[in-house]
Amino acid sequence: MDNLRGSILMLVAMAGFAAEDLFVKLLSENMPVGQILMMLGTAGCVTFAIATRAQGTRLISPVLLTRPVILRNVGEIIAAVTYITALALADLSTVSAILQATPLAVTLGAALFMGAQVGWRRWSAILVGLIGVLMIVRPGLDAFDVSSIFAVISVVGLAIRDLATRAIPTSVSSMQLSCYAFGTMVPTGAVMLMFHGEPSMPDPLAWAYLLGAMVFGVMAYYFIVGAMRIGEVAAVTPFRYARLIFALILGMSLLGERPDTWTLIGAAVIIASGLYTLIREQRLARHAFRQAKPKGPL
Repeated sequence: MDNLRGSILMLVAMAGFAAEDLFVKLLSENMPVGQILMMLGTAGCVTFAIATRAQGTRLISPVLLTRPVILRNVGEIIAAVTYITALALADLSTVSAILQATPLAVTLGAALFMGAQVGWRRWSAILVGLIGVLMIVRPGLDAFDVSSIFAVISVVGLAIRDLATRAIPTSVSSMQLSCYAFGTMVPTGAVMLMFHGEPSMPDPLAWAYLLGAMVFGVMAYYFIVGAMRIGEVAAVTPFRYARLIFALILGMSLLGERPDTWTLIGAAVIIASGLYTLIREQRLARHAFRQAKPKGPL
């Protein structure tokens, strides 16, 4: 394992995802969300279809109709629709801060629906993380922005996607799953256009934004896979939270955003809770591994 290289790749991946979010937000200024979904979905589906075939893997497989894959695609649709809507309506830094609650939502879902054992320490961390989300959203107060609810719903969608992925056989490649996920965005965007927004012919600037979103998104996906393969999970996963730092830099320098104190405090609370949960899970995993190791003869 090369943790240094893995950590660097994870940082590059998070910078790529933050840049992708920036381009999507810029694209949403003059294009309806449904059209963005269709264009990104088409480009992503074609990209990962080519990658899947390059691996010698079939594109169409019976696994496509299995319950875990369908549930994963449903979660992906929920996350994509609400996340792009949130980017269109709310500040990039606010949306990215709320997104950091995804690992906590995954732990919560695993405990509630998959029978995962979660002790009082991790339950406390989840509760503290949810308080951090409330610090950012602030429902019922003057600073409340209803558009931030879309970011919260996207966290739920991402948690559904990640939990469903755990139930999918390892014989199904990440490229296949990504191809399916992007493919479902195309009809979803078409349905959205039927009810809201008029499609428009992209101008050269919009095409540039779309190209930027695709290039940085695919690059980030490639690097995050590389990071998880060459580095230990406990070493590289904490660097996922760097996405928020990159989003803050881009939002403040290029979009003129100025997140308030409560947003920054809430983001710090979410990250601290997530890191504690990660550390606790890794400690429990090591303990279980030691207990499972066969003991030598006495």
